[in-house]
Amino acid sequence: MNNSRLHSPAGVSLTDKACVEHHDTAEIIALIPAAGIGSRMKSDCPKQYLNIAGKTILEHTLAALLGHPRIQRVIIALNPADTQFAQLPIASDPRITTVIGGEERADSVLAGLDFLAGLPTDRTIWVLVHDAARPCLHRNDLDSLLRLVDDNAKSPDICGGLLASPVRDTMKRMVSSSAEDPSTIPPPLIAHTVDRNGLWHALTPQLFPLQLLRDCLNKALADQACITDESSALEHCGYRPLLINGRADNIKVTQPEDLALAEFYLSRKAKESIV
Repeated sequence: MNNSRLHSPAGVSLTDKACVEHHDTAEIIALIPAAGIGSRMKSDCPKQYLNIAGKTILEHTLAALLGHPRIQRVIIALNPADTQFAQLPIASDPRITTVIGGEERADSVLAGLDFLAGLPTDRTIWVLVHDAARPCLHRNDLDSLLRLVDDNAKSPDICGGLLASPVRDTMKRMVSSSAEDPSTIPPPLIAHTVDRNGLWHALTPQLFPLQLLRDCLNKALADQACITDESSALEHCGYRPLLINGRADNIKVTQPEDLALAEFYLSRKAKESIV
């Protein structure tokens, strides 16, 4: 087998087993970074614990993951000061393990990966990283993403991917400002219109082999690269994850106005599951 894709130009050295494993011997584990405080929600409560449709956002998110037969367990990276998760009924589910997260998303993901790397196992672990505040994940999208594990057995060059949605709106680039004093920052002006052809909204879950993701994330952090999601860590190391077309209603609850929209999508999802 050609190992050229397993030794990236950025210097991440991996074994064949890190990317090649038949799906019947691979273990899929979900990882949820949930250590954030959700400051943009303008709420005293971290956004993952806000209630919509009768449950917290995090409970909806966990239900979507634990409801899939190929996901054996879920690791949740919590804020060290978190006292709310333990009070949720779902916290007693034996498939859930919590770890202490970090200040940034990448730190929380790495904490979960380090925990998983220490587990005794003779199976390759694929890690499915999902935002705590994306409660509207559909089963068919999850099925499409998890097929990457099967596809990897046929084509070892496929080392993971992410759900994504093509950009539909006109995109504008803002004129950058060099002003250091916030009071002198000019109003946002358009620099130019960005060609949306080929642009995608990155969603979650994002799915990669444990060792590959862990090595790339460590490398990217050591290089002080801009890491906004797990895929960007792999991209930094020379890999090209696959884009899996996902539903646009897989929204991330970030702003207060997102709550009503998420509740609408969840109610519609519940009706679809009954039909």
